[in-house]
Amino acid sequence: MNQRRLFKGIKIVLFIAVAAVVLGFVVRGLWNVLIPPIFGWHVITFWQALGLLVLSKILFGGFHRHVGGRNNWRYRMKERWEQMTPEQREQFRKGMRCHRGPFAPPAEPQP
Repeated sequence: MNQRRLFKGIKIVLFIAVAAVVLGFVVRGLWNVLIPPIFGWHVITFWQALGLLVLSKILFGGFHRHVGGRNNWRYRMKERWEQMTPEQREQFRKGMRCHRGPFAPPAEPQP
């Protein structure tokens, strides 16, 4: 069991390292191709690109995991559904039939 966890941990660390290297080179390449010709700023190194990547993650994305967002919505919806009366549930269903989105098949005609 410990060997499995160690192997999984090594895989995760390697994945993060490879992803950081690839993303660093992508950010550096995009910066050096776009920013100097457009704004006249200097080209950057790989380490500066990696620093920009980390800085943007801190400022715009944070380091929290995005787990449970869908499940949290599902749990709240289930609670709301359980508190509805049968009439409210039917009214909700009718409302959802009208708002299926642009790619859904057309709603069945009402008799």
